[in-house]
Amino acid sequence: MTLEERFSGVFTALITPFAGGEVDFEAYEALVRDQLAAGVAGLVPVGTTGEAATLSKAETAEIIRRTVALADGRAFVLAGTGSNSTEKAVEMTGLAEECGADGCLVVTPYYNKPSQAGLIEHYAAVAGATRLPIMLYSVPGRCGVEIAPDTAARIARKFFNVIGIKEAGGRSERVTELRLACGHDFIIHSGDDALTLPFLALGAVGVTSVVANYAPVEMVALLEAWRHGDRAKALRLHDRLFDLAKAMFTVGNPVPIKTALHIQGRIECAFRKPLVPMTVKQRRSLESSLEKFSQPMTTAGNGLQKNRYQT
Repeated sequence: MTLEERFSGVFTALITPFAGGEVDFEAYEALVRDQLAAGVAGLVPVGTTGEAATLSKAETAEIIRRTVALADGRAFVLAGTGSNSTEKAVEMTGLAEECGADGCLVVTPYYNKPSQAGLIEHYAAVAGATRLPIMLYSVPGRCGVEIAPDTAARIARKFFNVIGIKEAGGRSERVTELRLACGHDFIIHSGDDALTLPFLALGAVGVTSVVANYAPVEMVALLEAWRHGDRAKALRLHDRLFDLAKAMFTVGNPVPIKTALHIQGRIECAFRKPLVPMTVKQRRSLESSLEKFSQPMTTAGNGLQKNRYQT
């Protein structure tokens, strides 16, 4: 299987359910099983969506181990191992390797706001300490720094195991900039659910998805439709998922997605501070989006209607 094939499709950025202040492993495993049943290509535990910054080392290790065991080779396990401390990122990447992860997703150091030279040093230390495939993660809205295309290219040229990037900067043109700098075999994932379809059109091969926690079947169907050349179906699914995707980021992730899963009856509505529940107004807005998503999919407004100049 080629790298592109291994990373093609939907990788779900998994939430971490809590109950009574502890990780709710029963709810977590049920969620993972549903993801596998839906046919996701990858599972991303202990990332930003999984509230990794609030997890202990022991909790992190146990979550990764259970994810690997449940996946049992049916999905790629891409563990989140990033930190604003290079030493800790190296340590957590080593831990993920020990726990059986297939690869690691490494976010840019947050708060520190390193220079591009600093980013190169950071990723060099992480990549040089493991044989696992490393996916860079650029999300300037959270971290205050963006991985420049040339920086990504320099890191990938030096380290064979730096194979791609999760791009969450909110600009679809970044796909072209990264492909031109890094080469067409450099793996690009959309890090914004709402931009998945335009990213695919520009050369991305997958999405690391928050929405897939709630709607894995629809997200997988969108990627499959694109892969098989059914552009009309892909657009229809994009339209159906669009409002839901936007709703998941009305307040800081993962608060909306965990609230949506709670409304489904899947998990407790529990977070670790400093995250807190949505306000009544925010929750009502989310409920409206969930209700809209639950309506049957129609062809209206999805690009399938007849051109007005056709007879």
